Amino acid sequence: MPIALQPRLAFWTFALRSLTFAVGSLGLAWGIANFAKCAAADDFLDLEARLLRFENYDRITSSRMLEDADAEGLSPCDMHAQRALLLLEMPLAYDALRSGTVNEYDSRIRSIEDRVRRTLRCSPRNSFVWLAAFALETQHGILNQHTFDLIAMSYKTSPNEAWLGIRRVVVAVPTLLVAPEGIKQSILTEFQDLVRLRFIELPARAYMNASEATRALLRSRIEQLDPQSKRAFSDALQKLRS
Repeated sequence: MPIALQPRLAFWTFALRSLTFAVGSLGLAWGIANFAKCAAADDFLDLEARLLRFENYDRITSSRMLEDADAEGLSPCDMHAQRALLLLEMPLAYDALRSGTVNEYDSRIRSIEDRVRRTLRCSPRNSFVWLAAFALETQHGILNQHTFDLIAMSYKTSPNEAWLGIRRVVVAVPTLLVAPEGIKQSILTEFQDLVRLRFIELPARAYMNASEATRALLRSRIEQLDPQSKRAFSDALQKLRS
């Protein structure tokens, strides 16, 4: 592992790893012809829908999709396309981080940062892109007021969408202990609501990977839930431990 990447890997892997798991990582290959058909006929809606359902794509396929999309010169205001491309590239960035491929990691992060900036200029109420901006800041080891303003915008623009909440909780939980009080309460409330609504797997994973101090805060919200929700969460934790 190159020395330049060791601090980032040691302290900030969990946020990107969690978001990578949430948006989909390596696995199922999907043909480039299908991607082209999807892009032409459905304006990336089908690809976006597949990724939001946690379907997975292998590294070569994802890279090729990104190259083809960039060659098409897609508008940064095409929200479905840009969100789909972010969902594709985030796992590639994590894979480069994990393997210690410095140049590719830096290139992927720059690409994601550029896509986030351009997309937000067109769509300043795009909650997922605000979340991606927050994740990028944590990857750089930046946890200041500006960083938390980014996730505050994600909560403000989409406070109650489960598809986003299950992704947001795994990125936000690792910052819980240093988050401003308002953001801390948003993280805890979303965690609690997801468990109550039975979107349990990713909150359970976030809990399992958290520090004991963070777990104590999360447990305080679990203890406020009904017995069935508590049991479901306990069962999810047991399953992860087995």
